[in-house]
Amino acid sequence: MKRILLCISFAATALLTAESAGGIRWTPPPAWKAQGARPMRAATYAVPAAPGDKEDGECAVFYFGPGQGGGIDDNITRWIGQFEQPDGKASRAAAKIARQPFNGVAVTMVDLTGTYMAAAGPMSPTKTPRPGYRLLGAIADSPQGAVFFKLTGPGKTVAAAQPAFQNLLKSLSR
Repeated sequence: MKRILLCISFAATALLTAESAGGIRWTPPPAWKAQGARPMRAATYAVPAAPGDKEDGECAVFYFGPGQGGGIDDNITRWIGQFEQPDGKASRAAAKIARQPFNGVAVTMVDLTGTYMAAAGPMSPTKTPRPGYRLLGAIADSPQGAVFFKLTGPGKTVAAAQPAFQNLLKSLSR
């Protein structure tokens, strides 16, 4: 009886920590702290700063609805355009792009380091340069529309969070 209750408790805990948008479910890493509601976001997580970094990272999850939010390649191009390279070369050449399915969900991923030209706020034309930042992005394709996962932060913090980000992607399901 104890074993059955333990299994039920574990399953209930997993269901409570899973999140969803656009018909796709995921489980956020336990060390990431869910933030309050924000415009245009399905979820936002604070990613703890790694030793040596002064700022936390952030993983923003966007879902705009069927046929909304632009195409996958357009969004990857836009994310890459938010970075500048210290040597002045094109960020596109520095970006690593890969496609991989996770539990039947097609995912396009991008990994890029450089100076992140962070927007001061939603739709703000003002940009704040953040040198030494890194992006791990993933776009999960769903019949109900794409779900966008965008992890940005100081390089060490994002590198430390990379295994957790991969686990989040491995938890994707329909």
